[in-house]
Amino acid sequence: MKKKWILSAVCLAMVTTHSFAHTSPIELRAAGSLKSAMTDIISAYQQRTQLNVVAQYAPSGLLRQRIEKGEKVDLYASANMKHPIALSQAKLSGDVVMFARNKLCAITQPEVSVSSETLLATMLDDKVRVGTSTPKADPAGDYAFKVFERAEKLQVKAQKKLSDKALQLTGGPNSAKAPDGRNPYGWVMENHQADIFLTYCTNAVLAQQEVPQLKILQLPKELSVGANYGLSLIKDADEHAAQLALFILSPAGQSILAQYGFDAPTLP
Repeated sequence: MKKKWILSAVCLAMVTTHSFAHTSPIELRAAGSLKSAMTDIISAYQQRTQLNVVAQYAPSGLLRQRIEKGEKVDLYASANMKHPIALSQAKLSGDVVMFARNKLCAITQPEVSVSSETLLATMLDDKVRVGTSTPKADPAGDYAFKVFERAEKLQVKAQKKLSDKALQLTGGPNSAKAPDGRNPYGWVMENHQADIFLTYCTNAVLAQQEVPQLKILQLPKELSVGANYGLSLIKDADEHAAQLALFILSPAGQSILAQYGFDAPTLP
């Protein structure tokens, strides 16, 4: 499996269709859940190469739409494989490499009495507000709704009830924006917009760092959903973007991802 990732990385580096002198920054677009880790990766890469990288972070689905509309982007790091594969199939990017994994956790308010074992029953409680990100716009929302699908196998009509009651609070084009510098999930929970919020475990850790009283729960095995992150070079990308992609896939880049709680698949 590791050989496949290495071969994919080599292919990724060969995708660039033009070779020209580097005169502009590398334009990176990445999922919001990658912001902290990718900021450190970019810093390390820039120190090594003296090349400039301009990064913007947003829900992966919204970034895909911007690329489809022609925004100048060199490298795209998505929180799922679906969006970059769609760009590849549309001939807007090269091959897609899975470069990190994440999984969903539950953030809960301190006053909510709940454990991993009682999480489903608590989410189904009419008095408990369940928050998610916005499906289609943000993969974290899609993954949350997969949790609801899994719940159906444990309790009849659980999927419909959870889907109907879920508050899509983040990640959408019209979602309220957290203040600059704030973790959106910590901000949502600090303002008591939900009692339980399903998001990536890496996001949950960052939210708890800002709002220490929040609790983090691992989802029980029966509800657990993993997230594979995809990386691809966009058509006509600057040649140096391939070098950045390889750095993300290298032990140095993967180690930084691991420090932020991601499963880094290319580490030895």
